Amino acid sequence: MNYIKTELEGVYILEPKVFNDNRGYFLESYRQEEFAANIGKINFIQDNESKSTYGVLRGLHFQRLPFSQAKLVRVVYGKVLDVAVDIRRDSKTFGKHIAVELSGENKRQFFIPRGFAHGFAVLSDEVIFQYKCDNYYNPQSEGGILWNDSAIGIDWKLKAEDIILSEKDKNNPLLKDFDKE
Repeated sequence: MNYIKTELEGVYILEPKVFNDNRGYFLESYRQEEFAANIGKINFIQDNESKSTYGVLRGLHFQRLPFSQAKLVRVVYGKVLDVAVDIRRDSKTFGKHIAVELSGENKRQFFIPRGFAHGFAVLSDEVIFQYKCDNYYNPQSEGGILWNDSAIGIDWKLKAEDIILSEKDKNNPLLKDFDKE
């Protein structure tokens, strides 16, 4: 696995070694001791999977303390633009974001540590998205940032008329207001 540091502290892009032959391919998507040596010791306790269609935008989501979550995300089938936004008020990169294309073809993964909001936009007809979490979801600790907050400036690579949002995601606060809820 190739671990690529990004300009946001703690956020990594992971590129697995893929072994192709006439039968298909094989890759190791996660190895605990290697992950710990490159990123740190994370105890993943839950795996999730979602299926979405073109234009679906999920996010930007996070969990408040003490239920904040680190995530290791990947796409099994299809393609997304995956985004992490630094919401750590004491960070020198507060409000900055990283966007990376994840697909069943490139097999990249994205590690998002605690203290970040996360979201993705589906760029293919359909996507199967998987992720590991190091903490359980707690509905009372759920938070969000408005997906199109101009202070963050994310280019989701979709036309505005193609974007499909949940009612909750349409009404998330701006970054400047997220902790005043």
